[in-house]
Amino acid sequence: MNNPPPTIRLLLADDHPATRAGIRAILAQASDILVVGEAQDGYEAQRLVAALRPHILLLDLQMPGLRSAELERWVRAHYPETITLILTAHERDAYLVGMADAGVAGFLGKNRPPEQLIDAIRRAAHGEILFDVEQLTRIQRWRAEVGQRWHSLTDRERQVLTLVAQGKTDQQIAEELHLHVKTVGNHVSSILSKLNVATRTEATVWAIREGFIDGPVDL
Repeated sequence: MNNPPPTIRLLLADDHPATRAGIRAILAQASDILVVGEAQDGYEAQRLVAALRPHILLLDLQMPGLRSAELERWVRAHYPETITLILTAHERDAYLVGMADAGVAGFLGKNRPPEQLIDAIRRAAHGEILFDVEQLTRIQRWRAEVGQRWHSLTDRERQVLTLVAQGKTDQQIAEELHLHVKTVGNHVSSILSKLNVATRTEATVWAIREGFIDGPVDL
């Protein structure tokens, strides 16, 4: 007689109750997957990983509390036996790269068919890394085209850009960073040149869109 497959213990982390209920209903179709806990924010997910030691952490990308990338780095450092899969509606390349760098095993869209989600969980539980060729190509392209621009900025220029994105004037930035206003202007000019944009607004949109500065996820 064939032995049944081992049970995959899964922690579900998503801040929307309706989404969690829908995912639970999908996973209930798989007799070898057991949802052992649910978290509605990053800090609760952190606590439950420590308490429950799940095989799989199915993690929403955007949740209150501890950010997903920070949570994943913590999981990798303290509970490396727990495998994290991101389940998200946000397909922005910056998020894909950030979570790959943090150590997740896969970055899955919420619109995938139920059977594909179940299959991905099973494959991850067996140690597979689930980034496909298209995602790996996007990661490589982002690092070459976008990451290179960001890394060309000095630490001071990144500080200035963050304040520019907050809508502050050169004078306000100068006062906050204890710089001469002309020095701030020089930093802004350098930022625009390195990012290959023409205006402060374009620089702000670029930095938010690529995930370097907090802003609307749909910008």
